Amino acid sequence: MHIEFTQADESHIDHLVELVNSAYRGDSSKEGWTTEADLLDGQRVDAEGIRELINKEDSIILIAEDDDTGDLLGCVHLERQNTKCYLGMLTVDPSLQSQGIGKMLLDESEALAQFWDCTSIYMTVITVRSELIAWYVKHGFRDTKEKKPFPYGDERFGIPKVQGLEFTVLEKKI
Repeated sequence: MHIEFTQADESHIDHLVELVNSAYRGDSSKEGWTTEADLLDGQRVDAEGIRELINKEDSIILIAEDDDTGDLLGCVHLERQNTKCYLGMLTVDPSLQSQGIGKMLLDESEALAQFWDCTSIYMTVITVRSELIAWYVKHGFRDTKEKKPFPYGDERFGIPKVQGLEFTVLEKKI
């Protein structure tokens, strides 16, 4: 498999919605280790949300594709915010997780953030996702201990199965 990293455009929207939802929600997500299916029902993203991210200024969705087959393997959303870069929606096809694709997407994200002259990358992760937080810490992020509320009542982000969800902010200097 030869992986090519490119910027998503509107032709990728349907595939991105399918990929992200399959990695975070429902039974297909349980094939990988990044599932949120025990915490949330419903969608993780929709076509309108993906389109908004693609068309937003200082925002891109970076995709990893198999250069031989054209299959979408993973993606990550990046948004320049002054000297910081927000990283979100890091996704790898559940059947391909634990093969280094997520790390490659993270490396590509850092390179883009440096190109944008950002001094750090930050993200939010649901606080109870300890295995995911540990993965990011292993890759140089630190838990800032800053908390942000979960958007209860906004089904665009999923339907909570549990109460008390919140996000923690992780950051990495680059």
